Amino acid sequence: MPQALTNVRFTYQDYLLLPEDKRYEIIEGELIMVPAPIPYHQDVSKSLFLRLNNYVESENLGKVYYAPIDVVLSNENIVQPDILFIFKQRLSIITEKNIQGAPDLVIEIISPLTREKDSLLKRKIYGKFGVKEFWLVNMEKKMLKCLLLKRKVLKKQAFTPKMKLFSPPCFKI
Repeated sequence: MPQALTNVRFTYQDYLLLPEDKRYEIIEGELIMVPAPIPYHQDVSKSLFLRLNNYVESENLGKVYYAPIDVVLSNENIVQPDILFIFKQRLSIITEKNIQGAPDLVIEIISPLTREKDSLLKRKIYGKFGVKEFWLVNMEKKMLKCLLLKRKVLKKQAFTPKMKLFSPPCFKI
């Protein structure tokens, strides 16, 4: 997991002063430098983004974005998910500079360097701030784990053929 750079609690105002040549996130006030993704990660991200975006646009459901884009969950929680989706009824959380609040769907593509941060720390933060659906994509195993929000906790979802957007059986990846 990427290491916190200091013991100081960082805020969104501090985040705005960081150099733009690197990627950072602030999680529970801790500044974390995010490594650049490897080419295979980018291939997986591009494929998922294109498929999801085509579906969302064809159904006029909302907006899909990909990293880097700032998602400000609170003053001490600023993240850059690999891919995110916001339903059209909630597009008001999109501002000129960032996303202000929890997206409806967040997708994180995990790698050995980000596995712990994405599957534990970010899962907890996304649940706390109300992300309704969270997909963890394991590049090595070529698997997708879908978690749904239940009482501020993201829990694994059992799938049925009748499930609607965005459950993987209905959204053919």
